[in-house]
Amino acid sequence: MAKLGVNLDHIATIREARKTNEPDPVFGAYIVELAGGHGVTIHLREDRRHIQDRDLDLMRQVVTKMKLNLEMAATPEMLKIAARVLPNQVTLVPEKRQEVTTEGGLDIMAQAKPIASAIKQLHKHAIEVSLFIDPVLPVIEQARALGADAIELHTGSYARAWSNHEYRTELDQIIQGTQLGRDLGLVVHAGHGLTYQNIKPIAAIPLIEEFNIGHSIIARAVYVGLERAIRDMLALIS
Repeated sequence: MAKLGVNLDHIATIREARKTNEPDPVFGAYIVELAGGHGVTIHLREDRRHIQDRDLDLMRQVVTKMKLNLEMAATPEMLKIAARVLPNQVTLVPEKRQEVTTEGGLDIMAQAKPIASAIKQLHKHAIEVSLFIDPVLPVIEQARALGADAIELHTGSYARAWSNHEYRTELDQIIQGTQLGRDLGLVVHAGHGLTYQNIKPIAAIPLIEEFNIGHSIIARAVYVGLERAIRDMLALIS
């Protein structure tokens, strides 16, 4: 069965709206484990708009039975933080201050040298590295060439597809990208824009090993609670 990594960024988003101490995303990690989730994902952004350094430090202490996946840009500051905290996995992502959320995959063709350097630095600390990329075949081949352990296929275009033709095209790209990634020896994850309504066709791709989902789960949790929201998503991907 595919694994579910729960992105807790938006618990911190609610907290930061009032600059108070609740809700605490660290407590959310306990609920992820209780609900049967397989990992926690947090994105420490340069502008610290939601997750804070304190969250990451405490998360590393409490997430011991699940995977801690740190999303971050490949900057000297973040590489230094990763080397100190030692998450189980780092997912390198693009980052722009003006964006609301990550808008697309990492451009590993144009940024090959810095990305390869970042991967080598993280590997020195025994940290697995995943690259958040679009499901484009040459890009997936580049991820393997740069030394990544895994890829997370950006499913945003699939999630935004309106017409049947567009939907089928995007889904086929993800299927083909997953197959190529596995053929190249990469672990394949998927995420971005996945919801309770659109997850099933992606979950039906047997070679995807993990889904990273945040916004939709936290949004549902407002009404039914976080544990129930996670269990509902687990039921859909299984």
